[in-house]
Amino acid sequence: QVQLVESGGGLVQAGGSLRLSCAMSRGTFSSYAMAWFRQAPGKEREFVAAIDWSGGSTAHADSVKGRFAISRDNAKNTMLMQMNSLKPEDTAVYYCAADPNYRIVRTVFGRITYWGQGTQVTVSS
Repeated sequence: QVQLVESGGGLVQAGGSLRLSCAMSRGTFSSYAMAWFRQAPGKEREFVAAIDWSGGSTAHADSVKGRFAISRDNAKNTMLMQMNSLKPEDTAVYYCAADPNYRIVRTVFGRITYWGQGTQVTVSS
């Protein structure tokens, strides 16, 4: 069973930066497309960014374009997301997700195969 473990969350002031990591174990990391989602209190889980198996194709939500950057290191079985110019509205629990199908992690969230437990990001104003 694939396991995903997020890290790197924390408390930061508005305008600051954080880098999230998602490590995969018990799976062939390079076989999976990966994605980040987030869920703020009282809101639905929303797509943040996705990356295909090779790292050659990425997608970012409009709300984070130009501020967040998803990447991956297949040699280290790790996905990253650099978050810059953080805003209070970025406050949420951030989840990583994995699925063999890149289209699914970008558009069919309900069918994603694996999810991590989440890491809290809090941005103070």
